[in-house]
Amino acid sequence: QVQLVESGGGLAQAGGSLRLSCAVSGRTFSTLHMGWFRQAPGKERTFVARIGWSASYTYYADSVKGRFTISRDNAKNTVYLQMNSLKPDDTAVYYCAAKIPPGDYDYWGRGTQVTVSS
Repeated sequence: QVQLVESGGGLAQAGGSLRLSCAVSGRTFSTLHMGWFRQAPGKERTFVARIGWSASYTYYADSVKGRFTISRDNAKNTVYLQMNSLKPDDTAVYYCAAKIPPGDYDYWGRGTQVTVSS
């Protein structure tokens, strides 16, 4: 069973930065594709970014492209989301997710709250 634990959320001002971390256990981390999703109050959960086995494969939602960076450290079994130039619209609960290709994202963390004040 894959377990994911997010950390690093909190309060930031518009224009500021936060870095989220997601520690993974229960399976060889390098075999997993990882993603970040978010859910704003009253809205559905949406895709933010994903990274493949190799850090060379990344993909971002248009709303965060150029501001957020996803990365992974296979030695630490951790995936990161560096968030720069934060906006109030980035306020949401951020979830880390994992999938075993070619499957879907079957494993999810509990989420970490990010709040951006204007």
